[in-house]
Amino acid sequence: MSIDTVDVAAQNPDDEQPWAELGLKADEYARIREILGRRPTTAELAMYSVMWSEHCSYKSSKVHLRQFGDLPKSDALLVGIGENAGVVDVGEGYAVTFKVESHNHPSYVEPYQGAATGVGGIVRDILTMGARPIAVMDSLRFGRADAPDTARVLPGVVAGVGGYGNCLGLPNIGGELLFDECYTGNPLVNALCVGVMKHEDVHLAKAEGAGNKVVLFGARTGGDGIGGVSVLASETFDAEGPAKRPAVQVGDPFTEKLLIEACLELFAQDLVTGIQDLGGAGLSCATSELASAGTGGMHVDLETVPLRDSTLTPAEILMSESQERMCAIVEPGKVEQFLAVCRKWDVRAAVIGEVTDGDRLTVDWHGERIVDVPPRTVAHEGPVYERPMQRPADLDALQADDPARLTRPATPAELQAHWLAVVSSPDGADKSWVTEQYDRYVRGNTVLAQPEDAGVVRIDEQSFLGIALSLDGNARFARLDPYTGTRLNLAEAYRNVAATGATPLAVTNCLNFGSPENPEVMWQFAEAVRGLADGCRELGLPVTGGNVSLYNQTGDVAINPTPVIGVLGVHEDVRTRIPSGWRNAGETVLLLGETRPEFGGSAWASVVHGHLGGRPPVVDLAAERSLAELLAALGRDRLVASAHDLADGGLAQALTESALRYGTGARLALGDDAFTALFSESAARVVVTTTEPDRVRNVAAAAGVQVTDLGTTGGEALVLDGVLDLPLAELRAAWSATLPALFGGPEHSTVFTVPAGTVPTS
Repeated sequence: MSIDTVDVAAQNPDDEQPWAELGLKADEYARIREILGRRPTTAELAMYSVMWSEHCSYKSSKVHLRQFGDLPKSDALLVGIGENAGVVDVGEGYAVTFKVESHNHPSYVEPYQGAATGVGGIVRDILTMGARPIAVMDSLRFGRADAPDTARVLPGVVAGVGGYGNCLGLPNIGGELLFDECYTGNPLVNALCVGVMKHEDVHLAKAEGAGNKVVLFGARTGGDGIGGVSVLASETFDAEGPAKRPAVQVGDPFTEKLLIEACLELFAQDLVTGIQDLGGAGLSCATSELASAGTGGMHVDLETVPLRDSTLTPAEILMSESQERMCAIVEPGKVEQFLAVCRKWDVRAAVIGEVTDGDRLTVDWHGERIVDVPPRTVAHEGPVYERPMQRPADLDALQADDPARLTRPATPAELQAHWLAVVSSPDGADKSWVTEQYDRYVRGNTVLAQPEDAGVVRIDEQSFLGIALSLDGNARFARLDPYTGTRLNLAEAYRNVAATGATPLAVTNCLNFGSPENPEVMWQFAEAVRGLADGCRELGLPVTGGNVSLYNQTGDVAINPTPVIGVLGVHEDVRTRIPSGWRNAGETVLLLGETRPEFGGSAWASVVHGHLGGRPPVVDLAAERSLAELLAALGRDRLVASAHDLADGGLAQALTESALRYGTGARLALGDDAFTALFSESAARVVVTTTEPDRVRNVAAAAGVQVTDLGTTGGEALVLDGVLDLPLAELRAAWSATLPALFGGPEHSTVFTVPAGTVPTS
């Protein structure tokens, strides 16, 4: 086989190359030739194509994401945007790193492996920062719950998330499962991981020190995942769907578990000066980013890469996204110690190159030069587009279609029927069918997990210091107004963390949108980013990093704009955390916050009437901040026994989940307008229970938070005085039956057909 070397490329400038098939535009290919002063070699073309893909280069989103860098500096932020994950100070010398990323397109093509490797990839991002991963979360969206393709995709995705995370021994502490027709053919699989370390243990992805060795360790490199980021994540599916199965990575969580333990020991022995995981774009990404972020260059001898497929070409080796691989920069005198640690953990390792004192990234194949590029042009100086933007043509009509015109329940029986419809809808129903496939309590530090408002994990056994995490994204609100909708999503995640008694500290995000080549989609994206930046500025929170997933559409049909927002909070003492369920009779039920008749984008309008229109609820982030500070104070002083935020489904959903958590009902009085009280989705509201209502009212009054008495817990029904009497048994039957009826009973929930040779799920 002849090799396309740098010399051959210079001598044969007119050879045709498959740049378009690799996802490059004509002007991008021309720019590569201009940078190199010649045509690229086949290997160089492979590197540029994956690194300049939308997924890796953020070429359509970068101009908008710069707003996050302009936010006021936070004293808590230790490492910000630009690294594998952000790092924040949570006190007592501890640092926490967290991030959310997407694996949407691969999960549609191969649900189990797409979702599993999404979890594996985000775990390695956290690991590269020097942290021990301690928990994961996931935000999942599918087409109509009763659609045939949802029945194909959802069970495999859930099995992949659970199978990989369970094998790693990481608790899955929360997330979302939502359905909408717009996700048919474009499911969203967003995975979050959080890790903890001491301040002095933070590691960065950079190659420094001429003569230091480049060590590739972990799994062998195979043919899976080739072109994943450029072929799958950076293009629109056609109407027939994808035929890209070879581009989906194959995961092995047992190898990753060994890799995690090996890395943590390498860090503890101070054997690493820089480290990068191999995820999207594989070795192309790891080498170019390490070299670009460092002070010199890098040389790699590609034939030293351990392979599990000897037929791979050099370009394929560079593009492969085989999982469970890491790349480290190691001082020469520490290489033997490094390799010894890898042998201890049965992790394969090989020295594949070294850091140079030049400014080039060079790659040889059996002594022949196949790559000679400036690394920054590959990793950090790709195309930047200011795409055309246009307000969606249908938005004015959509916003004018106010749900006030919709028929409301006229009788108590109709009110009860609407209540049951909302809470038994696929979005509102019990998610145990999913969460029972996840281990939520492994490692013994989980304090709260689904179905709580946020996940809470203890990070110090002596002081009981802990963190809270929530992941939220209401796409209906974002469709009606992407700016306001994104602020509402931020507010909900912030409120969910606050409802546990934690103090919100930092933000990550996963921004899921359609094709950036559609001006209406780009307008939605720009408005969402502006909304998140403005919201974080008002709340005083830094954006630590995140992910952008574009081209989520089939043909000309884009998904609704779906900005998923993650918020991290701190508990000084997790023993004071506030759960969401009602345990005891005789407690006073109070509503904190103001309710207005706001039904635009509501669950009631969507479920009962199939309607999406009007304007989303008003955003008042000052009120959210006051509410969060109040909840933290109530938690510290142990003045409330439970707290549940009001969001999707309004008070009806919150009452249902609070009552059914431990089987405790309540007698309530909702005033003259029970419909608005139950189904409004006004923001900045939480329902709490307490045995000291007067003290709660006084503290709330001092915080400027409105308090409404709703009633008293107790009994085996939710009773609205003079309106209806809803037995908990009837409520539970409706709420818990939906997902098993759609996807099979518990006996079917953990056994799925998985491709041969992969990890079993049962």
